[in-house]
Amino acid sequence: MLTIRFERLGVRRGDLVLDAGAGFGRHAFELARQGADVIALDYADSEVAATRATFAAMAEAGEIDRQRFVGAVRGDATRLPFGDGTFDRVITSEVLEHIPADTDALAELCRVLQPGGTFAATVPTWLPEKINWMLSDEYHAPKSVGGHVRIYSATELKAKLRSAGLEVTGSHHAHALHSPYWWLKCAVGPRREDSRAVNRYRRFLEWEIVRQPRGMAFAERALSPVLGKSYVIYARKSLAATSTGVRMAATVRAAADGTASGAAAS
Repeated sequence: MLTIRFERLGVRRGDLVLDAGAGFGRHAFELARQGADVIALDYADSEVAATRATFAAMAEAGEIDRQRFVGAVRGDATRLPFGDGTFDRVITSEVLEHIPADTDALAELCRVLQPGGTFAATVPTWLPEKINWMLSDEYHAPKSVGGHVRIYSATELKAKLRSAGLEVTGSHHAHALHSPYWWLKCAVGPRREDSRAVNRYRRFLEWEIVRQPRGMAFAERALSPVLGKSYVIYARKSLAATSTGVRMAATVRAAADGTASGAAAS
């Protein structure tokens, strides 16, 4: 299940792409299938290990060229272990809403993107997310450890991208059929596993993802602008790039380490 549209990101064969907060790798795997060279970064050891294993299995099965998988790395999005301008493309999906210092993370993501490179981020859409927060305190921080710490408006996210040194180029919503699932889940309790309604809806979503029936695709397109669970935004780093992002990253380093040096490994 992909949220980012790679054609809008401008991904080309041989591009070096960072998937920051890759989770179990759904976007990273598709990038590799399309011929990009991929580094998948995540904070969780278990997800890094699982992504590495899946990439190895895909290469063994001939699904991807072994060279497309550059690495799976454990790291912190606010302290990326890469040099300035390393990547042609940078993506981060359903990650920023978990990070208290989101402006620091955006500064780092911009810093490691080369001038003229493209960026995509996804976050929960304001209205569906607001309903989740209203239905359950267990859905978000502080009760949910590591959970969502903020609800983005489109205006706020665009402003933060611009402050990091990125030019916003477009946006869309995705996964309208997933919003009711999360409302049901929050209504009965996010940690409950025995809700008949939630489990039935989950099976429906799994069927829709695997089969991709035309009727559901039409419903998804029609409903996503209003009910889409995810808000997806695309941006580009200026070719002129002594970027604000580099200056912000240096400030982060100075505060954390007493220096204004470049990125350090987490």
